[in-house]
Amino acid sequence: MIRWAVPGDAAELAVVHVTTWQAAYSGILDEEFLLGLDTAAREAWWRRFIEEGARVHVVGEEHVLGFCHAAASSDEGWGEVFSIYVLPERWGSGLGHLLLTAGEATIRSQGFDRALLWVLERNERARRFYERYGWVQGRPIRVEEIGGVQVTEVRYEKDLREPG
Repeated sequence: MIRWAVPGDAAELAVVHVTTWQAAYSGILDEEFLLGLDTAAREAWWRRFIEEGARVHVVGEEHVLGFCHAAASSDEGWGEVFSIYVLPERWGSGLGHLLLTAGEATIRSQGFDRALLWVLERNERARRFYERYGWVQGRPIRVEEIGGVQVTEVRYEKDLREPG
C-alpha cells in the first residue's frame, strides 16, 4: 500500500494536494485563494520534483490517496516531515498514520534520531493528529504569508529513538 512516487503519479498527487489544502485550510486561508489553486500547475511541479530525485511516499493501490515527503531538514542534525496529506474522504482511516510512520522511517534511515515538522497554528485537526503519535510542540514559531494571509506556524518535534 505504501510505495515511492513515480513521475506518472504527478496528476494524482496534484489532486490530493489541492483537494486537501482546500479542505484542511478552509476558514484559515483565504477562500478565493484556495478555490484558485491550480491542479495543472501543481501536477507540473510534482513531476519536476520527483524527476529531480525527491523521494515521496504515496499510499493507495489503484489511485494515490495520500502522500508524505520526509527528508533531511535545513536545521542541522534534524530530519523533517515537509508534507503529509490524505484525501479528506479518507481522514480517520489510518492512512495518515501509515504515511507518517513511513516518513519517520525514512528520516531514521538517513541517520537522524530526531525530526521536526511545521503546522499551521490554527490547524487543530492536524495538531491533534501529530500529538496522538508522539509529536510535541517545540520552539520556535514562525509567521508566513500564504495566499495573502499571515499565518502562524508552530514547530513540532519528535525523538525518533522513543517508541510511538
